[in-house]
Amino acid sequence: MSWWNSDSDESSLGERYDESDIRIRPNPKANKPRTKTRPDHADAVHGMVTGVDRGRYTVLINEISVTCSRARELSNNAIVVGDIVNVVGDVTGVPGSLARIVRVEPRKTVLRRSADDTDEVERIIVANADQLLIVIAAANPEPRVRLVDRYLVAAFDAGITPLLVITKCDTHDPSEFLANFEGLNMPIFRSGTDQVPLEELQKALAGHTNVAVGHSGVGKSTLVNVLVPDAKRATGHVNEVTGRGRHTSSSSICFKLETQFGDGWIIDTPGVRSFGLGHVDPKNILGAFPDLELLAQECPRGCSHRSSAPDCSINEAHRNGELGSNGETRLDSLHRLLETFSG
Repeated sequence: MSWWNSDSDESSLGERYDESDIRIRPNPKANKPRTKTRPDHADAVHGMVTGVDRGRYTVLINEISVTCSRARELSNNAIVVGDIVNVVGDVTGVPGSLARIVRVEPRKTVLRRSADDTDEVERIIVANADQLLIVIAAANPEPRVRLVDRYLVAAFDAGITPLLVITKCDTHDPSEFLANFEGLNMPIFRSGTDQVPLEELQKALAGHTNVAVGHSGVGKSTLVNVLVPDAKRATGHVNEVTGRGRHTSSSSICFKLETQFGDGWIIDTPGVRSFGLGHVDPKNILGAFPDLELLAQECPRGCSHRSSAPDCSINEAHRNGELGSNGETRLDSLHRLLETFSG
């Protein structure tokens, strides 16, 4: 005798159960229609990004440092130091709390660089800065005119006002180096190991968002520590064999600058040994050389201002010996930068 009587069992099962007896577990996600409409976050509060570290953002909100993540819809957008953002969630700043960045306000300026002159992919360094503090050492490491020129191009391309601080002036006379920039309307501050022009710098930086850039080992972080005693930025030394500085700042960070002339902000950035301009529009390069830009007003339309450009007024002044020794150096620097975009 079979232990399974298929006919009788199927018949009895059919009598006892039908589809109406099957209970379907509700699925709220499946029953709720998807929408692309995002919440307007009307309760979001404003803050400024002062630090970025491995997917976490430090945002200053009403003098309180708040740790934030970013909303999923911002996953493809870079958020950098200096950004003004809208934040929701726990903004108390207590240890262990986490808020969320839901919007990034339009940027007024963006300082960027590329890996090299052939790389069109831009790396945004900071946002909303209005002054670029270029820090160069008079010696050890040796100052590089070309690197300063590149900083100037990046500043003019971004619409940021450049200032130059040359450190270690007590160990080497920087006059010959500074002569390369006599044609520029740029404030220059000389600093020694124990003689920082603190009051002059404070007056120039107050009321502005300043970003400090420079080669590793030039004393950039040391200068920030003088301007903001509570910053406590790590400082390093220069390798005596290679002449290169050791990277001590691994990420950009913003500090509040409090002076007798008013408050401001200063952003310390990691030291770089190269500053690619692959992202820059070549038309904006001439803006870094206002002494030559004045001569370019007489150039024909569409003039490239390169050394081979026909009928270029700048080159004509050069051939006529009208530029002077400093102008010759500036023109050489302009030509070198323009040639990097010859493509």
